[in-house]
Amino acid sequence: MNLWTSLEPASATVDPGSSTRVRLRVRNTGDVVDEYRFEPVGDVAPWTTVEPPTLRLYPGTTGTVELTFAPPRTPDAAAGPNPYAVRITPTEHPDAVTVPEGNLTITAFTEVRAELVPPTVKGRFRGRPRLAVDNLGNTKVTASVAGSDTGDHLSYEIRPSNVQIEPGRAAFVETTLKPKQIIWFGAKEERPYKLAVRRSGVDPTDVEGTYVQRGFLPRWLATFLGIFTALALAFVMIWIAYKPQVRTSATEQTQQAGAALAPSPSASPQTLPSTAESAPAEQPKVQEPAAEQPKGDGGGGGGAEEEAPAPKKPEKETSGGGGEEKPDTEAPEPVAPGTTIYGHASNRCIEVAGHKWRDGAPLQIADCTGKAWQKWDFRPDGTIRSLGLCMDATWGGTANGTVVQVAVCSGNPAQQFILAGPKDLVNVQANKCVDVVDEKTGNGARLQLWECNGQDNQKWSTR
Repeated sequence: MNLWTSLEPASATVDPGSSTRVRLRVRNTGDVVDEYRFEPVGDVAPWTTVEPPTLRLYPGTTGTVELTFAPPRTPDAAAGPNPYAVRITPTEHPDAVTVPEGNLTITAFTEVRAELVPPTVKGRFRGRPRLAVDNLGNTKVTASVAGSDTGDHLSYEIRPSNVQIEPGRAAFVETTLKPKQIIWFGAKEERPYKLAVRRSGVDPTDVEGTYVQRGFLPRWLATFLGIFTALALAFVMIWIAYKPQVRTSATEQTQQAGAALAPSPSASPQTLPSTAESAPAEQPKVQEPAAEQPKGDGGGGGGAEEEAPAPKKPEKETSGGGGEEKPDTEAPEPVAPGTTIYGHASNRCIEVAGHKWRDGAPLQIADCTGKAWQKWDFRPDGTIRSLGLCMDATWGGTANGTVVQVAVCSGNPAQQFILAGPKDLVNVQANKCVDVVDEKTGNGARLQLWECNGQDNQKWSTR
């Protein structure tokens, strides 16, 4: 080996988001002039620069290059010791490669971001928001979640109440809000609340939300019931007031009719008319209907002309209520079904993974079956919906590889998609195409956002 190297210092420490420098001294111990190329290797190589990248040395001379380490303040810069190395390749002897090694310690930092999904929930008896906690630091985070509100109007069920999150990952906390008092009648009321993400040694991270508590029955229904009750009481009072008078009048008339028909107790048999005497007097009564008999039989032809026509039934009786018929009501028109979106490369349809309503469910491709989880509605507001949820870019991401999912419709620009160009399904905010991961075509292949490149795995059509 015709090369001597030395790192000064061999171990260094750096904070994420800042930089540090290390010297690399090189001596040509050979007997010919040689030029050396320097290339950083290892996990920290993406954040390492070498100045100058090449060095020409005469025999017996020494040169110096500087290594600059600048790890970003992201979860990718893992906290703790990170070994690194520099590959030195001589031009005259390419096979005689030298790799001096050192150690770089990256300090730890913590950063937590929390977000409520959705920030506003509505309900009569409960609300179910989700709290997303992101660990943006480079070390594991342990945190607890608690809820509070002004006035102590709500109770909280938090599952889980304690979470451990690896660097660069997120945890979802399911929260159930229950009002302590139910609004039976009246307008809705807003209940502001707060969820606190607490960690040891730092101030809690507060996330504010709103629970809109609806009344069990609307106010107009309470007014209607009040008026109906008052009218019912008035009707009962009037009925009670007039009912005794009707009964007394009917009883009196019955008694008078009975008194008129009863014989006088003072009458004697001699005073009553005999049967023979009363018969002539009753004879005209018997013969009058006999004289009128031919009219009913239609005898002699004359009676038929004088026969009175049969009375007609009033037309109102056929309406079943004297003109108060209810008009026929038309059945509502059926809602037009959604459309399917199929890929040109796979000839499979986009569907919601899990086949049910779930906020945050990723999208995938599968054999076209026409089921509800493969039906999509293109709305005028620019959203594409299935199962009541909107197609969405996870966390509003715009980078290549952002997962495409369904989420609660919130009006976020990340939920704006259009079919543009030659069959490109484009996210408006990111200006990137919906793409099948790794150009896969089988069932279950997931979707992501990627730069539009015109390949078939980014081509979609509807039917």
